[in-house]
Amino acid sequence: MSVTTILMTGDDGDVFGDFDHGDVQYVFGRLTPAGPGRLIEGPICAFIDWVLTDMSGLEMCRRLRADPRTSSAHITMILESCDAEDKRRALAAGADDYIVGPVDRTAVLDRVLALGTGRSGTAALKTFTLGELEIDMDALQARWADKPISLRPNEFRLLRYFAENADRVLSRDDLIEGLGKQEPPIDERTVDVWIGRLRRALRAAGAGEPIRTVRSLGYVYDSH
Repeated sequence: MSVTTILMTGDDGDVFGDFDHGDVQYVFGRLTPAGPGRLIEGPICAFIDWVLTDMSGLEMCRRLRADPRTSSAHITMILESCDAEDKRRALAAGADDYIVGPVDRTAVLDRVLALGTGRSGTAALKTFTLGELEIDMDALQARWADKPISLRPNEFRLLRYFAENADRVLSRDDLIEGLGKQEPPIDERTVDVWIGRLRRALRAAGAGEPIRTVRSLGYVYDSH
């Protein structure tokens, strides 16, 4: 089954449940100024509120276009009213479309399905590079200085999430949410097991210890 990621700037990204339609699974995630709250998989559809707490929706739209992970996302601006000038500004900031809010889960899914069952959006970044680390999304393979890193699927996705959020301290809850592992819930100690395996794999590939423990807070992938 393929995956389409739906990012939302409001709390709905945490509340709306995932949806299966044919051979596509639509997964919701929250979008914050720090970026996506979960690992991005497949085509991306982003819904941005016109007014946000920390910035304007227009600025969020510009940030998405500047971020390699989300630059090709299909962006819909959620306007507060049917104002022609607001529509013009949304499109000028990089939005592909707009809709007058408020919106519910059904309205969002209807809009995404109308795009072509998730296939009209562009898939997430195919290759991610951070220093000596290269992650090939299609091949599900990570390399350090061209040397393959032997990883199980969960550790591969964990490394992706760490690398895409490098230099940011991530709690165990952040990692669980980022990997979409809330339902069914997993024990936080399972995260520690995954990280232990990931660290051993990185050391074996010559990467050293890029994942650092921050006491009482979580873990951070140091990019330098």
